[in-house]
Formats: sequence, structure tokens, C-alpha cells
Amino acid sequence: MLFDDTYREITRKSIGLYKEKNSKFVSYAFHVNSEEEIKKHISNIKYIEKGASHYCYAYVLYNDRSNWKVSDDGEPRSTGGKPILGQINKHKLTNIIIIVVRYYGGIKLGITGLIRSYKSAALDAINNNQIISKKIQDQYEISFQYEHINKMISLVKNNKANIIEKKINTNDCKILFEVNRVQSEKIFNIFKKENKLEIKYLKTI
Repeated sequence: MLFDDTYREITRKSIGLYKEKNSKFVSYAFHVNSEEEIKKHISNIKYIEKGASHYCYAYVLYNDRSNWKVSDDGEPRSTGGKPILGQINKHKLTNIIIIVVRYYGGIKLGITGLIRSYKSAALDAINNNQIISKKIQDQYEISFQYEHINKMISLVKNNKANIIEKKINTNDCKILFEVNRVQSEKIFNIFKKENKLEIKYLKTI
């Protein structure tokens, strides 16, 4: 789990390259939001790089980095996916998959050589990208009567929350807002004390 209110992502697709003893390692880094996206990228790279001998990868998902997986794809255990994951973790990245494609050059690299190669290829893909930091936000929805709309909008803004959507009609009204994770519990408790509204947690982004 994260211990602060930020997380780090890459912003686009990037490609890296590393060569050792005639073997070529081509790396692809993608920003992803789901396992479905991950499967599509793996399938697409296998199609593009048809002649490769191995397709090792590692991915991490969610702002708390709680969903992750590695694959050595036939390489000796922990020589492919784990070094790739090591670079992702070193840079504290999430919502990312890095796929490293190996073209065998006829010379065995040994355990150390494989680890170095997959690690270096993954690092090159990261270095060729842009990393941004994002604030962890909790989203809430409040429901209230129309007569209280001005007070509710002021209450949201005065507590430094960001209004995402307003659903206003003559009967029930709703406001969807997001707030920085470090302020979330405090603001939730403030809203919970208001008897003129109902508040519901939606999700964390």
C-alpha cells in the first residue's frame, strides 16, 4: 500500500533496446488501467514481434500498486519478469506493463546475463518515457433537496473539494465531487454531520 497521497505513471507508449552477445532485447512500456488492456498489449506485441524467442513481462495496477504479475515466458525462473518488475518498483510506477521481447543470438547469457539484459531493456523503455505524479483522490456523491443547493455547493468548495458533476432538478439533487485522499476522512465526517444531505463513497482514483 502507498503511504502518501500520490502515485506515479508513465504518460505514453515507449520502446527500449538492449543488446548482449548477439541477443537483442526490445522493450515496450504501456500505460494501462485494466487486465483486459494488458492482455491486448501482450497479444499485439506477440503478433508484431513474431520471430522472438521469449516475451517476458511485468505489470502493476491501481494507485496502491496492489495488483501485479510477472512472467518469465520460458526463461529460467526470475531472470525475466522479476528484473522488469524491479525497474517498475524502483521508479515507483503503477498502471504500467513492460514487455521485453528477446531475439536469441546463439550464445547463452547465463543467469546473470539474462537478469542484466531484461533489467537494462526495461530501464531503457522507462527512460524513453515521461513520468508524472498524480494525487490520490476519493470520489463521493451527496444527495439533497433543491432548496439547499447553494449551501451544498459552498460546503463542497469551502472544504477544497472539486466538483465533477451536478445533477440538479426541482426534487432531488446530487453533486459528485472528489477530494485529496489525505483530506478525505475529515471531509467525509464533516458532510456526515449535515442532516440536510446524504453522502456516499464512490471510488478511489
